[in-house]
Amino acid sequence: MTSGDVQTGKFPKLIQAAIDAFSLPDLRAKILFTLAILALYRFVAHIPLPGIDQIALDTLFRNNELLGFLDLFSGGALSRMSIVALGVFPYITSSIIIQLLTPVIPSLQEMAREGESGRAKMNRITHWITIPIAFAQGYGQLVLLEQNGVIFDVGFTGDALLPTVAALFSIAAGTMFLVWLGEMITERGIGNGISLIIFAGIVAGFPRLLTQGFLDRDNVLGIGFFAIIGVVIIAAIVMFNEAHRRIPVQYGRSIFRGGRMYRQSGATYLPLRINSAGMIPLIFAFSIVILPGTIATYFATNTSWVGDVANFFADVLIPTSPLYWVMVFVLVVIFTFFYTLVVFNQQQLAENLQKNGGFVLGIRPGKPTQDYLNRVIVRITLGGALFLGTIAIMPYIASLITDVQAISLSSTSLLIMVGVGLDTLRQLEAQLMMRNYEGFLR
Repeated sequence: MTSGDVQTGKFPKLIQAAIDAFSLPDLRAKILFTLAILALYRFVAHIPLPGIDQIALDTLFRNNELLGFLDLFSGGALSRMSIVALGVFPYITSSIIIQLLTPVIPSLQEMAREGESGRAKMNRITHWITIPIAFAQGYGQLVLLEQNGVIFDVGFTGDALLPTVAALFSIAAGTMFLVWLGEMITERGIGNGISLIIFAGIVAGFPRLLTQGFLDRDNVLGIGFFAIIGVVIIAAIVMFNEAHRRIPVQYGRSIFRGGRMYRQSGATYLPLRINSAGMIPLIFAFSIVILPGTIATYFATNTSWVGDVANFFADVLIPTSPLYWVMVFVLVVIFTFFYTLVVFNQQQLAENLQKNGGFVLGIRPGKPTQDYLNRVIVRITLGGALFLGTIAIMPYIASLITDVQAISLSSTSLLIMVGVGLDTLRQLEAQLMMRNYEGFLR
């Protein structure tokens, strides 16, 4: 009997897999390179723009939910108004725009069909679109900070011109610098670099989250139950992220052997994920729900009917309101269907199967296959949409059950962390399996 025949348990296997990963020089170099880039990102996130009133900035973030949500993607850099205050959010916005425009613009459709070269072209377009988005979002942030007394002299005239231009270029350059760091991780490190940048920012906020929990010592039982709910949410996210429907696919191909042509066939399956939309529907839903209340705060002091309407939205669309979370649930379900169907149709699975000599068992190639796959994706997306909607409102339900208000549990943060963590572990697993080592996920 060899040592490999002994089942030592999952946790020792994880430790052994980590040891194996660090024992391989090339894999160790990739891991250390990734950690070094992430450390550099956290260092840059603490370099603030000049002229910021930090006390006024802290007050603004306590009263503005939209800024708090955007701060999620910057890893706290926005709440410090550092040179990377926008994080990679402009790049994410640009990527979403390109994905949504691809079915509409024929030239983008052609690029999507060109394989690796087409993806490289679309990536360059995404980079170019990121720059004006970063400038626009940066200027919007500066104007908002000026209105709340955090920064002064924002504009393009007189003495305000040079400080404003310098701040905008610093913010845009900071965003592109993070995008470059993320692509360096993707190319030379382990995992998806952009996702890991967001992941590192979320993890950096954990100490503050734990500090808030310790401040609520009068409700120790509630905090414990709150932690249990968090673990259950993470387990549910892992289960649904890994769940998929297998569509049996048959491939037939002809080969020449000995001067004669033979027909070969091979069976495989097409995996359709239940949650193929990821975190995108949550980002859309929270952004739309938060936006009216944020805009309403600027008109709340108006003495006319505009002020009354603004006060209504400011009082109703807040995270403590049940209507707020009902709207979040509905919008998450809607956006999950919308985004999944848009991305799924871009993949053109039926056409690619037919080109490669593949077909779904019992379904004719071409349009019948496309119609069948559309019916399947709609059915399984219903489960994924309800799951994402439930995950989105779980923080509110957890706060009602446990009466813990000091800790803000972000479902979007958990979804990002679990997804990025699983993706990175899969890449490490693949690297280890290529070298005949046992991986993390077995």
